[in-house]
Amino acid sequence: MNKETKTTPYPLVAHTSMTQATRIKVSGVTIGGDNFTIMAGPCAVESRNQLKSIAEAVHKAGAKILRGGAYKPRTSPYSFQGLEEEGLKYLKEISEELNMPVVSEIMDVRYIPQMLEHVDILQVGARNMQNFTLLKELGLIRKPVLLKRGVGAKIDELLGAAEYILKGGNKDVILCERGIRTFEDTTRATLDISAVPILKKLTHLPVIVDPSHATGQSDIVPALALAACAVGADGIIVEVHDNPAQALCDGSQALSPEDLEILIVKLKGIAEVIGKKFN
Repeated sequence: MNKETKTTPYPLVAHTSMTQATRIKVSGVTIGGDNFTIMAGPCAVESRNQLKSIAEAVHKAGAKILRGGAYKPRTSPYSFQGLEEEGLKYLKEISEELNMPVVSEIMDVRYIPQMLEHVDILQVGARNMQNFTLLKELGLIRKPVLLKRGVGAKIDELLGAAEYILKGGNKDVILCERGIRTFEDTTRATLDISAVPILKKLTHLPVIVDPSHATGQSDIVPALALAACAVGADGIIVEVHDNPAQALCDGSQALSPEDLEILIVKLKGIAEVIGKKFN
């Protein structure tokens, strides 16, 4: 290892490697720069009708990117694991109908061909943040990757994971703060809101926040989303369900479509104050 690598453990991710912040364009949506982007949708795709209903609602509310899980990592093997390739097909179909790019989680290198066919942004979940084999393979593709911070990961480790992807040649990486594990158990995780300005100082990559997984409680999600915007995040990714009580996955943290509409109105007010714009 040379001296430069020792002093700069993530030379491609660091701010010094770029003259300006990275902007990632996905089907007419620009993530980063002075843009604030809303990614919204169900935690898991449960059926075509469910996805279509929620997608139409979040699109109407102002979300620009549709999120939805087809492969779901669950703590219990008996929990709903997602519709897998069938879910990907529904995401692709409905995204084309609404002209909304899609973000969905990639679980394993075996699924990369399927994901490339159906998804616009590949999400690496918290559990896979240091799956280095997966990160290396994602460095070889030419689609954006949304990299979530692991629940026990330091900021330095998140940047190191991103470096794996950039080193492979894929420059389009979006960092995501989604809460870390602390001694506090009132919420699902503890949102490290300070991570946003720190990451913006250390790296040129876009930074978004996932307030849904950070809290696990839908009534707290809006406050954390507003805080994310206020500290300079480039967007949020939130879970929305038209019937949270009946959701097959993480219904307790899902906003209703009406809640999302109210939240976006408030976000636009904060975005205007800090010089961000909705795209």
